[in-house]
Amino acid sequence: MTMTKITELPSLTQLPKNFLIELSALSAISLSGEEQSQYLQGQVTCDVLSCGENNLVTGSHCDAKGKVYSVFRLFNRNGDHLLLQPKSCIEASLNALKKFGVFAKVTIQLSDELHYLALVGEQAKELLAHQFSEIPDNKKPVIQVGSTSLLFLPAQQNRYIIVDTLSNIQNIKASLSLPTYEHAIWDLLEINEGFPLLNKSTSGQYVPQMLNLQAIDGISFTKGCYMGQETVARMQYLGKNKRALFSLVSQQSKALHADDILEKKLGENWRKAGDILAYYQADDGYCAIQAVLVNDGDLPLMRLSSQPNVTIVSKDLPYTLLPVEQS
Repeated sequence: MTMTKITELPSLTQLPKNFLIELSALSAISLSGEEQSQYLQGQVTCDVLSCGENNLVTGSHCDAKGKVYSVFRLFNRNGDHLLLQPKSCIEASLNALKKFGVFAKVTIQLSDELHYLALVGEQAKELLAHQFSEIPDNKKPVIQVGSTSLLFLPAQQNRYIIVDTLSNIQNIKASLSLPTYEHAIWDLLEINEGFPLLNKSTSGQYVPQMLNLQAIDGISFTKGCYMGQETVARMQYLGKNKRALFSLVSQQSKALHADDILEKKLGENWRKAGDILAYYQADDGYCAIQAVLVNDGDLPLMRLSSQPNVTIVSKDLPYTLLPVEQS
């Protein structure tokens, strides 16, 4: 039996115990060839050479000035490197990788044939065990079972990503027979976990530390040179970065829009507080917001300029965000 896709937008506390998410807004850049690892090692912030068959590595791809094109999860499938990321910011990263890839023995392309399905919930592990002979865990977060790649994302609410062709994904979804949500729920979970969500307009605007990459093991400071490394190192060791990624929440009756301005109170006045990267608004008015703000201690009172009566408050991240000079 295939479950009907749910179009409602629940808040975190309204989600069922176990559910699926169609990850229709995700795609991957694929790198293959004799020099794929060496080439990618010189392009991204994470240690590619540490990513074996069963590893899942967080990283970012920067321009020469250290501004982030994309934040990705790196895993290997059939010998290729796959950079899993939102479709909305993949173009700039793909073009930059291809530009310099002409000097290496590497093939770089979109992995269009793959589709992605998330399984989330209290019994997610047990449900997968009924479908697959082996499932990923903390020690082996990536497992290949036949044509299916399984990724494990440890979190406040453990998540699994199932990677396969469209027809196989449809069969797996039918076999699991769980409530299925659209991609917006994935964004809600990513915001809750403090994982950066970039899109076409915010790609190329921030250095990795402004997106908390150093706090989620997305930067290697020992791997050697890579694109934008000078800026990243300066931010880390000279304490140049004064901004960070925050998770915010509010309760509001009106819709939040992508161009809304987040304001903070300074004395009797209100000034722009930072940049909204992503948001999710539930049907009951609950709103989760991901924003880059000045990181100088306690956050001030905040609001939306379009809805001045709505108070915005910060939500604790599931990781420790140390000042840059201490990390």
